[in-house]
Amino acid sequence: MSVKEATARIKINKLLEVAGWRFFLEGTAPANIRLELSVTIKSSDLEALGENFEKINKGFIDFLLLDTKGFPLIVLEAKSEDKNPLVGKEQARKYARSQNCRFVILSNGNLHYFWDLERGNPYVITSFPTPDSVIGYQQVTPNPRRLIEDQVNDDYIVLTQRPNYQSEAAWRNEGERPGYIQANKLHFLRPYQLKAIHALQRAVKDGRDRFLFEMATGTGKTLTAGAVIKLFLRSRNARRVLFLVDRLELEDQAKKTFAALLSADFQTVIYKENRDDWRHAEIVVTTVQSLLFNNKYQRLFSPTDFDLVISDEAHRSIGGNARAVFDYFIGYKLGLTATPRDYLKKLDKAKPTIRDPREFERRLLLDTYRTFGCEDSQPTFRYSLLDGVKDGYLINPTIVDARTEITTELLSEDGFVVAFTDDMGEDQREAFKQREFEKRFFADATNQLLCKTFLENALRDPVSGEIGKSIIFAVSQNHAAKLAQILNQMADRMFPGKYQSDFAVQVTSQIPDAQQFSINFSNNNLLGSANFLPAYKTSKARVCVTVGMMTTGYDCTDILNLGLIRPIFSPTDFIQIKGRGTRNHNFLEQLFDDSLKDGVSQPQKTTFKLFDFFANCEYFEEEFNYDEVLKLPLPKGKGREGEGGEGPVVVGGTYEHLGADILSMVKEETIGYEGMKIDRMFFEKFEDTVRENETIVAAVEAGQWDRVIDYVNRKVFDKPKEYYTLDKLRKAAAVDRLLSLREIMEKIFGLIPRFKSKDELLEEEFAKFVTDCKPKEAKAIPAIKTYFKAYVISGQVRHIIESKQFTDLATNPFFSTRDFRAVPEKYRFLIPDYVKDYVSLNQFAA
Repeated sequence: MSVKEATARIKINKLLEVAGWRFFLEGTAPANIRLELSVTIKSSDLEALGENFEKINKGFIDFLLLDTKGFPLIVLEAKSEDKNPLVGKEQARKYARSQNCRFVILSNGNLHYFWDLERGNPYVITSFPTPDSVIGYQQVTPNPRRLIEDQVNDDYIVLTQRPNYQSEAAWRNEGERPGYIQANKLHFLRPYQLKAIHALQRAVKDGRDRFLFEMATGTGKTLTAGAVIKLFLRSRNARRVLFLVDRLELEDQAKKTFAALLSADFQTVIYKENRDDWRHAEIVVTTVQSLLFNNKYQRLFSPTDFDLVISDEAHRSIGGNARAVFDYFIGYKLGLTATPRDYLKKLDKAKPTIRDPREFERRLLLDTYRTFGCEDSQPTFRYSLLDGVKDGYLINPTIVDARTEITTELLSEDGFVVAFTDDMGEDQREAFKQREFEKRFFADATNQLLCKTFLENALRDPVSGEIGKSIIFAVSQNHAAKLAQILNQMADRMFPGKYQSDFAVQVTSQIPDAQQFSINFSNNNLLGSANFLPAYKTSKARVCVTVGMMTTGYDCTDILNLGLIRPIFSPTDFIQIKGRGTRNHNFLEQLFDDSLKDGVSQPQKTTFKLFDFFANCEYFEEEFNYDEVLKLPLPKGKGREGEGGEGPVVVGGTYEHLGADILSMVKEETIGYEGMKIDRMFFEKFEDTVRENETIVAAVEAGQWDRVIDYVNRKVFDKPKEYYTLDKLRKAAAVDRLLSLREIMEKIFGLIPRFKSKDELLEEEFAKFVTDCKPKEAKAIPAIKTYFKAYVISGQVRHIIESKQFTDLATNPFFSTRDFRAVPEKYRFLIPDYVKDYVSLNQFAA
């Protein structure tokens, strides 16, 4: 046995121990005798044996992994580090059949494949499955034929909700049927949802195991997913399903939906709420972030724990490193997205630029399609917004393009130019663009005017006549607070005595119970109900002002107005925001006085208004057919003064510029060893400070990390007495890389056992790279890893590679010319692209 073979066995041995396996040595006894050995090879043993190691005729030939009863379960075919594990595929298949094993692991210590002989091809894994997980996985015998042939009709979900519905009198009576369906909350599949499931069945017939549904917001992706889940569980092609979302508020929403649809047959749990009981459920819902954090998906789950993984809002929940979570699990994969790939048709792909947000989105969408096996850029099934509008299931918005003098200049090529005289008496000019609105450029009069325009032109509720329910999207949490205050003040004047500062509500992560606010708004009981008409259940609060909480997956069908008081640069965000208003709604469903219904002339929602105050539609669609354009004249007597005046006068006569600070003093101080004890005590004192803070504790327990970080920055850092700062805490932690504030807080509250070293993070990032790119050049894996690590941690290496000054590698201490030559040419360019897209370099800074 060669040294490389022995090295591979050492690594495999460690992986098996981590996964909890007992292993038996094969080849040293007859096939019907299995001798349990306690054999561990250490690196020191390898060095002691030296060249003589190759002469040893007894060693690890193959591993046979046994179940709890001692029966063969998995054949593990081990190859040396310089060989591709797949070369042992046929040998392993033959041996597995002789041992009546269904599963095979192929490994060379660096690259591993799990192979279910009854399901298809070997699948790349980054850790070995646990015994319990494989035994559970073995209970599912895949039967693609049943998956293909199972009849799925429009009542597929209803048969689970109410199996005998067809025999009930209320169903048989056509006059009572609509009320019966509504009262029992029965969900019949729409024609296009049936087509989606049938398309998936055809894809399975064609041998595919990855699928992508591209369905517009409001078309019932979760209901369609519920039907798919039932199909897989009922046909026994899955025993457990993982449903990944990208936001906390979507967890509870998905759980409630699946419980309403499938609880008669299958149990649904949220992983964080049932950390131990998830194995007893058929459907597990969680955020991709909770699994990605601290590599929880690798530490607490096995690759064989889920037979079907569904990614909601796939373009988000598998973006960046999150894709490693998705690819970690073996089995079928389904992605759901509302973002059409051809949305970016106007992008000049011949001249891409990473600075263009549309280029980033294009790459993200292309990666989404590739991840789900749609190499031809065609999803398994597509149903667009236009399809939904044409079929009567969705509605299009009325676009309101409204601009002031100020926003017009901010949007112009030159920007809003401010002329001023500096302290030296010199004339200066500074330009502000739309990106800087409410960041560096502040104009209260503009906010006042935009809110006034919104209220004067907003659609009214067709039943009560009050302002239709609305969502306004602000630049920041501070901006949201300002807008909510302005709207509440204006509502007092428009509707005297009707509101008590509860017309508009800020719904952002800084606000306690913000998630519940969004739910109450959808349920029409936010801060009260029936404010104008006692028999009409509609939320007293009429406007939610948010930043990003209510963009993705938020269902509120009676929204009549959306306001964009912010520029948007992400096409995906724009589509998601617009989708909040596209759902149909019958307002009479909320009216509980039949005598009033005849007086409602237009009870059905036919449109909604999208107020675009920053030319977002124009940004994404160069020639947009606006339905409504409002020109906003400046108030009388207000305007910008000409050149030579006392300075610019913004709408309302005020101008406030909060730019970057100017350094007043620079002082350097080198801390010696005598400061280390003080640093440690400093960190411990900070721990006590935050643990005793009830606001921080509550936010941590609720998982509201944006609120935690914001609070610590505003209320704890840079305060007299201790002057806690992030730099001081990093120094006190004494870790060889740059810690984030979130990591520090997670360590303090026991959510992570320790801070990981730079090399540990590098190993994790490389494992994700292997999972995604699946390198087949087994011999080159060590060289590829060396290159990957050097490129991540060394700015000098990155500069050499990007500038193509490869001769400079000859004198580089981190990565030499010889190292570079050992890397296959394909990976010399693939790794830089991958790192730029998916690896955060800040965490590796010293």
